[in-house]
Amino acid sequence: MKEIPFNDFLAKYQAGEINVVDVREQEEYDALHLDGVTLLPLSVLAERYSELNKDQAYYIICKSGRRSARACQFLEEVGYDVTNVQGGMDAFD
Repeated sequence: MKEIPFNDFLAKYQAGEINVVDVREQEEYDALHLDGVTLLPLSVLAERYSELNKDQAYYIICKSGRRSARACQFLEEVGYDVTNVQGGMDAFD
């Protein structure tokens, strides 16, 4: 599984032109999130992953990096190009 440290991810995010999927639940997302990301909670990922475009690469983020790692494992198995964001939103200052 590909991974990226949060600070490297943040630099790419701030530069624009990357696709980010947040796999936290709605309440967590509402409390703190990055603008312009796609919310696709891990709890519904297996039912809704086809909403993502297989021709695009995605950075997957959650609170700490654990749920996003599980999401990355699943998405890789079904043919998506994904990178796990290490540390998740906990690393966001």
